[in-house]
Amino acid sequence: MGLKPLKIGQYTIPLPIFQGGMGIGISWDNLAGNVSKCNAMGIISCVGTGYYKNREFIQKSIKNRPFDTMNFYSKDSLFEIFKNARKICGDKPLGANILYAINEYGRVVRDACEAGANMIITGAGLPTNMPEFTSNFPNVALIPIVSSAKALRILCKRWEGRYKKIPDAVIVEGPLSGGHQGVSYEDCFKAEHQLESILPQVVEESKNWGEIPIIAAGGIWDRGDIDRMISLGASGVQMGTRFLGAKECDAKYYNELMLKVKKEDIELIKSPVGYPARAIVTGIIKALREGKAPKIACISNCVSPCNRGEEAKKVGYCIADGLGDGYRGDIENGLFFTGANGYRIDKIQSVQEIIDELTK
Repeated sequence: MGLKPLKIGQYTIPLPIFQGGMGIGISWDNLAGNVSKCNAMGIISCVGTGYYKNREFIQKSIKNRPFDTMNFYSKDSLFEIFKNARKICGDKPLGANILYAINEYGRVVRDACEAGANMIITGAGLPTNMPEFTSNFPNVALIPIVSSAKALRILCKRWEGRYKKIPDAVIVEGPLSGGHQGVSYEDCFKAEHQLESILPQVVEESKNWGEIPIIAAGGIWDRGDIDRMISLGASGVQMGTRFLGAKECDAKYYNELMLKVKKEDIELIKSPVGYPARAIVTGIIKALREGKAPKIACISNCVSPCNRGEEAKKVGYCIADGLGDGYRGDIENGLFFTGANGYRIDKIQSVQEIIDELTK
């Protein structure tokens, strides 16, 4: 059976596959643009855009890092990323992933809409006021990420009550994904929180609110996984880790790193954001465990839960600095996120080759 096109808001995506928004700098213009060009859904990460093209579009940096929130989430850089992605994919749908936990969330959402995003995807917290920032952009589809039916119910009640709106689609993410998880460390290992358990519950809850496409995410690797999620009620899937093995990945070091990663190298770690995060135990995480991590100085002021570096000091590393160094290929100081299946990347392929494998 062929995969059915996915309609979200006024947009139709020929292949119901979202490329997960991965930052810093993993899914920017080259990766997202090429995914959309190949008729799937390319998503630009809005995290740390100040690092784009060696900080060319920002006003101020300190120690080669974007200074403060305005430069870390650089509007000018984001506009340039979207402009260059459009050169690749034309007017095909293109999304923006914006974490709810960031400082200046509302401003970055508006920046992404102005830059030309057709969809806004938000996780790392429940975006109860998301529609507030897109009122001037009625054609932009809003897609929150949830980890339970309860979260979807709370969100829909709030949105309908305040804004007379329900989500245009919802991503339900299980705890095998890369980066930040939506449940506690302990819950990540419980059967009731796995994607296969929560997906049908979210699908049932969504029926109380009308026709909401549900996108399954977290640990999806091949066509068999896609078919399984669709059989459980999903309208499509989101895949991030699989695209770490794409030639077009904007953070080039990942093409080298992922071929070396073993299953035991991937762990859930503590994050200054306040959620557990899945990463490769190398770079800054390895240095931290060896007692060699550098001192923390909050330069970029990236996420509000970190409280200007206080939480970073508790966990031992700055997430903005770590991900920024990862993007630049700094083997010793970089932080490298991956999903649980990252060790399965055994070759580097073009986006088209990956899409062909997933659809044929």
